[in-house]
Amino acid sequence: MTRLALALLLVLTSFGAQSQNAIPAAPELGAKAYLLIDANSGEVLVEHNADTQLPPASLTKMMTAYVLAEEIQAGRVKEDDMVTISENAWSQNPVFNGSSLMWIEPGKDVSIADLQRGIIISSGNDSSVAVAEHIAGTEAVFAEMMNTNAERLGMTNTYYVNSHGLPDPAHLTTARDLAILAKAMINDHPEQYAIYKELEYTYNNIRQYNRNTLLLQDSSVDGLKTGHTKEAGYCLVASAERRGMRLISVVMGTNSTKARKNDTAALLNYGFRFYQTETAFEPMTELAKPRVWKGMQDYVPVGLLDKVVLTLPRGKHDELVTDVVLNAEIEAPLAVGDPVGTVTVTLDGETKLQSPAVALVAVEEAGFFARLWDTVLMFIANLFGAR
Repeated sequence: MTRLALALLLVLTSFGAQSQNAIPAAPELGAKAYLLIDANSGEVLVEHNADTQLPPASLTKMMTAYVLAEEIQAGRVKEDDMVTISENAWSQNPVFNGSSLMWIEPGKDVSIADLQRGIIISSGNDSSVAVAEHIAGTEAVFAEMMNTNAERLGMTNTYYVNSHGLPDPAHLTTARDLAILAKAMINDHPEQYAIYKELEYTYNNIRQYNRNTLLLQDSSVDGLKTGHTKEAGYCLVASAERRGMRLISVVMGTNSTKARKNDTAALLNYGFRFYQTETAFEPMTELAKPRVWKGMQDYVPVGLLDKVVLTLPRGKHDELVTDVVLNAEIEAPLAVGDPVGTVTVTLDGETKLQSPAVALVAVEEAGFFARLWDTVLMFIANLFGAR
């Protein structure tokens, strides 16, 4: 009985330890597609139909705002530029009937700064067209600019037809591509990204509120954009930062504003609760110091030049296994950053990082006789299988 009790205790203890380290299954949502990634490491934490092409509705305006931010950064557009509103961009254009608007009027001049907030906060289809025409002359040419930026960013399953997201059979994107775009906006244009967390905007004495209601519910959420059409359903791309960890979630094709908000909250809470993002290696981390032949020095520190950030299940950092495999023979000259092997980091047998091991210092080539002597030593080492 004592032995049986002891064995049972060991089993229960082992089970308890495994349970504490286990990551529970991700929440299953009713959305057509969804994705959760870490914005810093790019690690995918949850995904469902992430590469399925779907209509983006007003999530399109994330790219409209991104192209505008690019133009401002390049100096081709200024925030105080005045835009004369065309008939196409008029809020009463029948194409916009029943859709979200900034309520601009033809013939009037509106600043880029106002139109930018009209796009991001008011989700104005009219302001999107006004900006598109100001930057590119026509909305069709602007759509080409949108597609060029999408291709540059690696949004391989996205095609834009217009600047606002009203339905078109060819106007499609994916949850993964939207996460790429959100990450680019956050990293490339932090000043413009800050507009996404503004709660309200008033133009022409009309006050409109940010449709991302998670901004009010969760103080860690600071962006990005909602979308809705009959074809697309209710969509939301959001980002939040807690304790230095930033996540990006994408939810597409839910059946209500409440569902898109709740699904997004479920994804973000799951990610923050069960994962953590840490610096696995600082810049210039030395991992080995192998022999270098024919150089002015006999040994060279090798490792990783850049900081490496990994997203891991909570409490798993100490279980990472780092393996460094070096080239059989490392010869001078070497410049900083020259590859001399491979660094592989695994967790529970899964590869989390594979990167070249590089020289961390330069090694100049030695003189003729020193190189000749090392050639002899290399021959002897190879002859006897030594390194």
